[in-house]
Amino acid sequence: MFYDNEKLVAVFPASLHGDILISHGGLTFGGILFNTKVRADTALDVFDSLVTHARLIGCSKIIYKAIPYIFASQGSQEDLYALTRIGAVLVRRDLSSVIHLDNRPKLSKGRKWLIARATKIGLQVDTSDDWEGFHTLLASALQRHGASPIHSAAELRLLQSRFPHNIELKVIRHEGQLVAGAVLFRFGYVTHTQYLATNNEGKEIGALDALIEMCIKESEARGEKFFSFGISTENAGKTLNSGLINQKENFGARGLVLDFYEINIT
Repeated sequence: MFYDNEKLVAVFPASLHGDILISHGGLTFGGILFNTKVRADTALDVFDSLVTHARLIGCSKIIYKAIPYIFASQGSQEDLYALTRIGAVLVRRDLSSVIHLDNRPKLSKGRKWLIARATKIGLQVDTSDDWEGFHTLLASALQRHGASPIHSAAELRLLQSRFPHNIELKVIRHEGQLVAGAVLFRFGYVTHTQYLATNNEGKEIGALDALIEMCIKESEARGEKFFSFGISTENAGKTLNSGLINQKENFGARGLVLDFYEINIT
């Protein structure tokens, strides 16, 4: 926590991994959170103080994950300037996908066809608290790719109970069976799809496509600016999952980078 004349001006959520300070080691992105009244000079002072503190506690380096501009309420990027000023080096770049809701490209023909099919069947989106059912669906979907959910069903339920206005579970059922679901994180003018899942039946009838499109339309109706899908890169950003990002681009999403910088203390 950084103070200027006893007034809190910035917070740095971080985790210590040996002698490396990471913002944050358990999160997709991190960075310094500034008071809305902070000016550029103060931001530079905060970074100087951070480096001094890291040196004092025996750190050899800081890994700084910059906050994507869509999550900044005022579009503040003083941190990127400060990083260059203190000699930080870009060491990793992931590619995320975001829809600018006020200037959204048209849906692809294939996506339109699937959504129309789901509409014809009469599929509807509901807000749900069936975290166990969704988690089973998600685990099955991820297992096909040799992966597993980061959160357990109990953890998802706990998170939603702590942030009831920011976390939602949206689902589609067909003939009583859960066929598609999405966990949405809402933050300011952004909705982020933390998890998306469907099964073979859901794919065949276009359930996930319809679910995503309805969630996007709901974000537009709420007056939001961005709809975020998250990254499509693997192997520390070096490999692009073309199939995954193509699916997002078919909804009108375009690229947003998530940058990692290394500050060498020694």
